[in-house]
Amino acid sequence: MRKDIEVRKVTTIEDIHSMQKLEKGIWGMEPIPVHQTITAVKNGGLIVGAFLEERMVGYTYSFAGYSDGQIYLCSHMIAVDEEFQTRGIGMLLKEEQQRLAREMGYRLIVWTFDPLESRNAYLNTSKLYGVCYDYIVDCYGKMDDGLNKGLPTDRFQVAWWIDSPRVMEKWQPNLLYSRPFTIRLSDDLYPAILLPETNEWIQAEAIEVPVPKHIQLIKQHNSQLAYEWRMKTRKIFQQLSEAGFALIDVCRTEESVQYYRFCKRSIIPLQN
Repeated sequence: MRKDIEVRKVTTIEDIHSMQKLEKGIWGMEPIPVHQTITAVKNGGLIVGAFLEERMVGYTYSFAGYSDGQIYLCSHMIAVDEEFQTRGIGMLLKEEQQRLAREMGYRLIVWTFDPLESRNAYLNTSKLYGVCYDYIVDCYGKMDDGLNKGLPTDRFQVAWWIDSPRVMEKWQPNLLYSRPFTIRLSDDLYPAILLPETNEWIQAEAIEVPVPKHIQLIKQHNSQLAYEWRMKTRKIFQQLSEAGFALIDVCRTEESVQYYRFCKRSIIPLQN
């Protein structure tokens, strides 16, 4: 955690222009128009910025959402300048987002992330205590930016029940996790996943699923293997979602993969 970083709500046009510059530099695409972001902020949305003196080095952008009778805050983007990544700024942004969202009356914040980006999964579930029980196939269609180009844009949706025992008490279950999936190394020494011949694995009470530590590196050097990871894990995650499981944690290892931990959604204390 950096004491020299100020994290605060963004409301001015000048700060939103700074957000645009950062957005374009990180994502490599045209930023969201100012008239859209400022309108969202004035109508239930929220932008939080991280600043080193006057320089914006990270932000979250959220807008109001509604579905099936539930009002929530949709956290559409979180970004940190490459120079400042792995310094805990993402966590600072989410904590301030949580605090401000609670003041605004929200109890649920949702967002999406690429299921193959294990670092994001770790932040979302192991540090923020969000849960993922919705898997969306090709959520945004074809995207050509550096992070998304070459793979279908499948996404997990995170549900962050910010006042729930799961979040407030940092709830994790005491379960015995099954590891039904085998990892082998490809000819170029990248990890590949092998699926079991039957679906009996879905009967376990808790399951661990391997995901590569560095999917962008695999995509860069072995695009076919990256695509296989997308399609095979899509099948696994869809089966887990349909069977009532939720992603709740990431088991970090010294291996070439991390393990996503799933348990039954029904046992997770998501609301007071």
